[in-house]
Amino acid sequence: MGSGMKTPLILLLCLEILAFAVLSMASTSITNDAYPAGFGDEPGSGSGSCASREDVLVPPRRELYDEGRIFDISHKYRPDMPSWGSTEGLGQFLWLPASMKNGSLANNSEMKLPTHTGTHVDSPGHVFDHYFDAGFDVDTLDLAVLNGPALLVDVPRDKNITADVMKGLNIPRGVRRVLFRTLNTDRRLMWKKEFDTSYVGFMKDAAKWLVENTDIKLVGIDYLSVAAYDDLIPSHQVFLEGREIILVEGLKLDDIKLGIYSVHCLPLRLLGAEGSPIRCILIK
Repeated sequence: MGSGMKTPLILLLCLEILAFAVLSMASTSITNDAYPAGFGDEPGSGSGSCASREDVLVPPRRELYDEGRIFDISHKYRPDMPSWGSTEGLGQFLWLPASMKNGSLANNSEMKLPTHTGTHVDSPGHVFDHYFDAGFDVDTLDLAVLNGPALLVDVPRDKNITADVMKGLNIPRGVRRVLFRTLNTDRRLMWKKEFDTSYVGFMKDAAKWLVENTDIKLVGIDYLSVAAYDDLIPSHQVFLEGREIILVEGLKLDDIKLGIYSVHCLPLRLLGAEGSPIRCILIK
């Protein structure tokens, strides 16, 4: 082989090595806390990637955080989630009147939904008109009650929560926040579109027993109402008359072990509203 052939062969070999390196980089995806598996290198990140792979962007949607230490116990808002009294679910609640695809400088959504939708909180003005007129709205609720140690308990599955059921749970004095998991979770009622009046909730005698015999100030439950359908307003009134107990409804308690957690619930500061969507988490 003559010396004149060496340079083209060396150049060809370099080009093959470079092509192999580029293909290897293109097939490699990064996985970390910020970007899920399958997401290619971002342009300009210093990784040498030549183009964005927007067609494979997959945003992470989690129920657990911090290696399983934090549980999200609030439901995602979706058109087919149950809404009070509706057979067709919540329906459309989100619109995009300003869209970048239609020439707007940014995407700006609008939302319209009842304040007692999904995971939400009740204020005293929900069932007492004089409290509503006086301004006892969700902005007046005590964040010290909505955040702190909480006990998750299982309720017997064959009945509503009565005074006898409450007695049988043996919740000790000093416990201030209790989340009640019921047959509603087993039946996955919050995942069904049609509102179900057969959900499990508190009867009036159970609400009265809780108020008079425990130190509980936060009552959480796994469907749209803490009160059983047959005792809807009376049970709410017993809980809310003293303005000391806060009701958190529509919790997502699937697959969470019984026990003590730190609960953190934050309603929106909606002046004049007797209810509010709420983001609720449990921390081990």
